Amino acid sequence: MTDRNSANSATGDYLPLLPLKDMVVFPRMVVPLLVGRPASLMAVEDSLTSGRSLFLCAQRDATIESPGRDDLRNVGTVASILQTLRMPDGSLKIIVEGMARAELRRLVDRGNFVEAGISRVEELPPSEPDAIAAMRLVLTQFEGYVRLSQRVAPEVVVSLRNIEEAGPLADLICAHLPLRVEERQELLEIESVQTRLERITSILIREQDLLEIERKVRERVREQMERGQREYYLHEQLKAIHQELGNREEGSDEYAELKKQIEKAQMPDEVREKAVREFGRYERMPAMSPEGSVIRTYLEWLIDMPWAKRTRDALDLGTAKRVLDEDHYGLSKVKERILEFLAVRKLSKSTRGPILCLVGPPGVGKTSLGQSVARAMGRKFVRISLGGVRDEAEIRGHRRTYIGALPGRIVQGIKKAGVKNPVFMLDEVDKMSMDFRGDPSSALLEVLDPEQNKMFSDHYLEVDLDLREVFFITTANSEYDIPPALHDRMELVRLSGYSTYEKERIAQLYLIPKQMKECGLKLRQLHFTGEAIRTMIQRYTREAGVRELERQIANICRKVAKRLVTRGRVRKVNLDERQVLELLGPEEYSEMRAEVEPKVGVAVGLAWTMAGGDILHIETSTTKGKGILTLTGQLGEVMKESAHAAYTYLRAHAKELRISPTFYRNMDLHVHVPEGAIPKDGPSAGVGIAVSMLSALRNRPPKALLAMTGEITLRGRILPVGGVKEKVLAAHRAGIKEVILPKENQKDLTEVPSEVREELKLLPVSTMEEVLRQTFSDKHPKSESAQSR
Repeated sequence: MTDRNSANSATGDYLPLLPLKDMVVFPRMVVPLLVGRPASLMAVEDSLTSGRSLFLCAQRDATIESPGRDDLRNVGTVASILQTLRMPDGSLKIIVEGMARAELRRLVDRGNFVEAGISRVEELPPSEPDAIAAMRLVLTQFEGYVRLSQRVAPEVVVSLRNIEEAGPLADLICAHLPLRVEERQELLEIESVQTRLERITSILIREQDLLEIERKVRERVREQMERGQREYYLHEQLKAIHQELGNREEGSDEYAELKKQIEKAQMPDEVREKAVREFGRYERMPAMSPEGSVIRTYLEWLIDMPWAKRTRDALDLGTAKRVLDEDHYGLSKVKERILEFLAVRKLSKSTRGPILCLVGPPGVGKTSLGQSVARAMGRKFVRISLGGVRDEAEIRGHRRTYIGALPGRIVQGIKKAGVKNPVFMLDEVDKMSMDFRGDPSSALLEVLDPEQNKMFSDHYLEVDLDLREVFFITTANSEYDIPPALHDRMELVRLSGYSTYEKERIAQLYLIPKQMKECGLKLRQLHFTGEAIRTMIQRYTREAGVRELERQIANICRKVAKRLVTRGRVRKVNLDERQVLELLGPEEYSEMRAEVEPKVGVAVGLAWTMAGGDILHIETSTTKGKGILTLTGQLGEVMKESAHAAYTYLRAHAKELRISPTFYRNMDLHVHVPEGAIPKDGPSAGVGIAVSMLSALRNRPPKALLAMTGEITLRGRILPVGGVKEKVLAAHRAGIKEVILPKENQKDLTEVPSEVREELKLLPVSTMEEVLRQTFSDKHPKSESAQSR
């Protein structure tokens, strides 16, 4: 250490320059500095040897090692060196005291260091009253700042009160404020003491506001921490008290209650290990921990799952058959399959449930059949609808990392049933879709695979769930919309539409008693005649099922109930056709009936739709032209191809069919299928189109009350088609007497009700020759037959 140098008054214009990085020194401010740059070290050495003061000036950019004039601020501080200390690395640690402000004019390079040409900055003192007021205000604000910040010793305030001049007071207060370099330089450059005091006052007010906000935030955080620590401490004390009391009060402890429930849940070993491990985590967590509620919800799901609960199957086949017959008319295939399952269960200890898929048009009783199956077997029934489901998590659940995560709908359904062997119906399995969130039908593959569902994994539960005992029943309107992989895992049971006779029986046995009971009507008050039921079926409904028929029956029951109440009428109402028309109003559907008188160019085809079967009137008209074939009626591509195949067959066999061999050159054909707003497609209309074309070309009508279906090839072969039962029922409803169908579809006629087969003449054919023989009573020569084959 060296003694303090004499503080020269710096009367000269040039002083050794000491550039400062990120620092501003005020007059009367004592501060330590670490000097390491060679030029700065030489400047300090010159100051020490010559006894001159230093000029301290802040750099504009702290990264510059050798600053020039433009790199330095305009105003700096003349300072004297109080003490020096040499460091082992060759640098100097000095303590300086600011003396006065000075303005930098120029720089002079002295070789080893730089001298600064400066001029003193004379302060502009304030007037006496203004100075006193400003000093008092600044001191008051500074005291508040010191009280809030606790960064400045209180003794500093006492020493500042003894200063009587405004300039030194302002500079010393600036030395104790944590300001940015730009703000400190701004205060250093202010010549007016009054302006400087006002600026310091505004800075102190700002700093006090910020300190007040910091204090409030700090207190709020401390309160939250103290509350959490207090709750944790009390919780630990409560646990220790229970342990000391030998768990005599454990019943009131939610942790002990949860542990009891885990032990009583009869979980499999792997699941129980998982539950115990999660319970241990939950027990160690603070009460206010957000993850604690997540783990508790998870444990409650594991506890509520029916791991070992099951219902005993009612294995009495007679009782089961009676229950099924009470709820549904017909549907013999499904009923037979249920009885087979019960018989196997009675003989075998296997608990594996079947996976059935009921496919059929709307309203035939697929969904309600599931409830009947559960009632017949004595099992719980659960149903979920998959229509519109497009997220895989709907089936498998969400992982617990997501907020609000829940298990999938399979697990939710099992929990809702409360047993592990319910009858589980997955409704509308053909109406699922997929998007960026996944494919739910792929997630169902594991659920509906008997070899995989014994270890079904839900993303939320994260444990294996055995679904082998669940009796899964799925429903669909169209088997073609079911994904192939899913289709392969299910046993399909096809439900076709009801005939008029079946609908009439269903109405008499089920629908009318149900709706009369709901409307409060007695058997002595209302009676539906068979004529009235047939009128509703044929003129007010057009469906494969009986849903709309039930609505019409309910409509009549309500109107009769209103009439009985308003008129006080007690005499029994025998409902006939006239009264049905009176109560239900104008007919909603004109019955599609076959024409008794045949027309040239018109053939009756048969179609299958989602709502059942229907008849098609296929019309063909001929005009002079160039052999153009026109197809209208919103026909699909497959149906158009069938029309072209029929057209080509007629051209190839024109001579044998006794039509003009050159008709395709000078005659245009226009084939139209009425009800053009309805799309139509499929190959089964090929035979009907061929007959319609031939009728128009011959100018001869086909046989009356005759309908036909079948796919035609270029060689005249008739190939099998689908939906035979629905088509035959549609022909029967329309008053058709004879139906031509492919010979290979004879096996499907066993599904047609016997009363319909007795009233219709079914004509199986395998070639177009046989079709024409039945349609026009043609008798072809043997050569013609051979050529056709």
